[in-house]
Amino acid sequence: MEPAGVPAVGRSWPVGGRPRVLRGWEPPATVYGRGHRGVDLAAAPGAPVRAVAAGRVSFAGRVAGKGAVSVELPGTGEPPLRTTYEPVRASVAKGDVVAAGTVVGTVEPAGSHCTAPCLHWGLLRGDTYLDPLALLPPWLLHRGPSRLLPVLGVPLPG
Repeated sequence: MEPAGVPAVGRSWPVGGRPRVLRGWEPPATVYGRGHRGVDLAAAPGAPVRAVAAGRVSFAGRVAGKGAVSVELPGTGEPPLRTTYEPVRASVAKGDVVAAGTVVGTVEPAGSHCTAPCLHWGLLRGDTYLDPLALLPPWLLHRGPSRLLPVLGVPLPG
């Protein structure tokens, strides 16, 4: 079941293989209420930031002194979903088409609202904030350790 109509179209984490979530999504009770409109992922300054899913860059620039990138995800409903990443030094421009996993910039060293270096990753449909983790399929969210299984009935080399 897709939470709030969010299809699991994500194909990669925005930073790292499976970054630590420093702060999760906390929806505000009202439009202007307190909350956390995204998730904060542990990320070192200069780390590459990747598009979670294929789309078109709808914004690449600065907002309130911080670098930000937004990617609109086609085929995700009306209005389409839009992912946001900050603080990011953009390496893409408005209108660029990106594939899932495409580097859209690097984590900026300053401007973070986290207590440790991080990337703030958001998800919106129109003006409504949603949980960006809902974009990721279960195999990306809950990857456990690899386990080798016994191979039965296979002759050993001789």
